[in-house]
This record gives sequence, C-alpha cells and structure tokens, in this order.
Amino acid sequence: MKEYGKNVLGEGAQVFEPVTIGFPSRENLGKTGFSGTTIGHHAVLRSGTIIYCDVIIGDNFQSGHNTLIREKTRIGDRTAIGTATVIDGNTTIGNDVSLQTMVYIPTNTTIGDHVFIGPNAVLTNDRYPPSGSLEGPVVKTGAAIGANATILPGVCIGEGAFVAAGSIVTRDVPDHMMAVGTPARMKDLPQAMAKSRKK
Repeated sequence: MKEYGKNVLGEGAQVFEPVTIGFPSRENLGKTGFSGTTIGHHAVLRSGTIIYCDVIIGDNFQSGHNTLIREKTRIGDRTAIGTATVIDGNTTIGNDVSLQTMVYIPTNTTIGDHVFIGPNAVLTNDRYPPSGSLEGPVVKTGAAIGANATILPGVCIGEGAFVAAGSIVTRDVPDHMMAVGTPARMKDLPQAMAKSRKK
C-alpha cells in the first residue's frame, strides 16, 4: 500500500494492491507530515483505490476497484463505494450508503444515511459552468436514485424520495415522492414501493 502523510487504518482491514491512501491535495504537494486518511475497522480496499488526505471514513467500509475519493470527505459506517466511482471531495456521506458502479459525486455534496445511488448516476454542482459557484446536491436519509439519473446543482432529494432511472432532476424532490422523466415530474410513490421503503 502506498501511503502519503500520516494515516490511520483500523484493525481487520483487507487491502488488495495497488491501493494509495493519504494522497496529497494541491496544498500538500511536496510536503510531509500532513494529515492523511483515517479509516475505521474492517475495511475492504480493492485494487485501484485512491483516497486523498484529510479523509475520514468509519467502520466496515468497502471500496470497489479504481475508486477515487478526494480530500476533505467524511464517510460514515458500513458504506460501500462502487467500482470506478469518483467522489470529488469536501463531501459528507452518512452511514449504510451504497454508491454503485461509476457514480459521480461532486464537491460540496451532502448524502444522508441509508441512501442508494444506482450505476452511472451523476450529481452536479455548477449550474452554469464554469461559473466557479459550486453548490452540490443534498440527498436526504432513505432516498434512492436510479441508474443514469442526473441531479442538478443545489437540488434536494427529500427523505425517502425516489428518482427513477434516467431522470434529469432540475428541482427539489419532496419527502416520500418520486421524480420521473426529463425534466423530472413529481409523482406519488407507487403503493408497493412506499410500503417497502417504510420497512
């Protein structure tokens, strides 16, 4: 395992080389002794994982192959980050979160607990690029985002809400509602889905 800075890796970790932790952010290039990566107990770090400095991750974390997590990210317990997923830093992710293959999470995003984000979903943080005004989405506890969905900057996906696969979400999704289409329209959750999500 390649290490930069001062890192902490909890007991019981499984590391499948090559893995890099503590990779320096721009301000730490060429420096030593900076704060690296902190990861809790029983992590699984698969080959190709790169985690930058100033990242704190809880227990029972799993990364897929070729996962990238940038600086100043906070991740809770029992969270899995899928293969080729990119988290661009300064982001908070809760407990029991599942980000599937090739998800993109931009800077300044907040994701609550028990969130599922499907393959190839893209969250964005700059409505008129390159404006430099970066406002990531907020995904609240219990929300789910389907494959290939796109979430625009500053949009809030409400608690227990669902975004259908392939949707483009341009405005907030209320709690326990469903966003469908391009641009997404709001609908009530189907009864069967609403029941299953309350369990």
